Amino acid sequence: MDITELTVHELSEKLNNNEISSYEITKAYVDRINEKEKDIDAFVTPLCENALDKAKEIDEKRENKEELGKYAGIPIGIKDNICTKGIKTTCSSKMLEDFIAPYSATVMEKIEEENLINIGKLNMDEFAMGTSTENSAFKSTKNPWNLSKVPGGSSGGAAAAVASNMVPWALGSDTGGSIRQPASLCGVVGLKPTYGLVSRYGLVAYASSLDQIGPITKDVKDSAILLNMIAGNDKKDTTSSDIPKKDYTKALTGDVKGLKIGVPKEFYGEGINSEVKEKLYKTIEKFKSLGAEVEEFSLDIAKYSLASYYIIACAEASSNLGRFDGIRYGHRTSNYLSLEELFKKSRSEGFGDEVKRRIILGTYVLSSGYYDAYYKKAQKVRTMVINEFNKGFEKYDVIITPTSPTTAFGIGEKSSNPLELYLADICTVSINVAGVPAISIPVAIDSEGLPIGMQIIGNKFQEEKILNVAYSIEKEIKFRENYKPEFKCN
Repeated sequence: MDITELTVHELSEKLNNNEISSYEITKAYVDRINEKEKDIDAFVTPLCENALDKAKEIDEKRENKEELGKYAGIPIGIKDNICTKGIKTTCSSKMLEDFIAPYSATVMEKIEEENLINIGKLNMDEFAMGTSTENSAFKSTKNPWNLSKVPGGSSGGAAAAVASNMVPWALGSDTGGSIRQPASLCGVVGLKPTYGLVSRYGLVAYASSLDQIGPITKDVKDSAILLNMIAGNDKKDTTSSDIPKKDYTKALTGDVKGLKIGVPKEFYGEGINSEVKEKLYKTIEKFKSLGAEVEEFSLDIAKYSLASYYIIACAEASSNLGRFDGIRYGHRTSNYLSLEELFKKSRSEGFGDEVKRRIILGTYVLSSGYYDAYYKKAQKVRTMVINEFNKGFEKYDVIITPTSPTTAFGIGEKSSNPLELYLADICTVSINVAGVPAISIPVAIDSEGLPIGMQIIGNKFQEEKILNVAYSIEKEIKFRENYKPEFKCN
């Protein structure tokens, strides 16, 4: 039995039946990291020794019949923009290269209450700005399906670590598709919850009105389990919603009879790879055999959402990253003659090109004379996008689109053309703009052997619907049983 092939719910069952120990599980993952990390480059800060020590502690508690959570002693990977007390939180940036968080994010407190084991902080695009994990200041993560391809971004380290079985599950963050797009490119499950369902306290902010923490897992059931742990109101986060606690695993019946599924034709048009389109249409047909009603309709928002997203996100990034000036937070230059030079050189040395690009764009759209023309107009478009989704959900239970317009592209292939990289988000950004939930699940592979992801979108706080729809098609396709990453390089 290869322990690292198992899902979290399978590991939990074996743990609670005393068939396996937490130390054995953690050691299997540490060995896997030692074997595969040199090829994948998914970790910024591995915590292997700490993880093994923690696993021994939990095994002792279990032996002494102390009260433990159902998933106690199972390792987890954490994206490196989620604060972890006493451990580096770098955001994959030179600006925070030596920053050790003085407190833990709310989601980390919940993870620790459950006695999960943090096995390491995972690589990402710097300050979560990117779609390929090539913008990290430290390393470029590779896709386990083909080491010459990108894993997607900005949570590329998390998705690649789960896909390569170096962690059983991980926490990522999603501002415009940063959980779902790498999940699609790496053949795993990625969930972006409704804005406000999961606390953002302790998440290093990129764009505060768009950011959301969520799970990256091997299957849908694990996604529901992790969402159960991290969802809930938090008084430390003023945008956190106070809704009744749910058990999302109870929604996983697989029954979609009578469910109304909307397929927006504009999301399958120009710019969508023909193989992606063909495989998704074939998968959508399977829902009909499961008893769901499928209908094509018009939702012409993708191109407007993309423009609106980049204006709003960059404006908020310009504001949020103003604190990293070499005095309050972040890297400080060693050579300066004035306060102005200290600011300028610290920020020039600390930030990478993509972060600088977005700060400059954000500052421009917020500046006097341009605020009304760009930022205000983008907010009006945002309202239009929300209204269009509301209309769609009056008729349909869920909406299904591609997650990414293409499968994984080559490392370096698009890095010289930022606009091409921005277009990689065209299917995902509207979900963040509207604040609704969406999940990406792998449903097929293309002719190159690369995964294709399907995006299932739901109305606000209806995660149980999209999880059940994803679960129904996952059981039908059996992607994990039929396809495995090959770690080839061509």
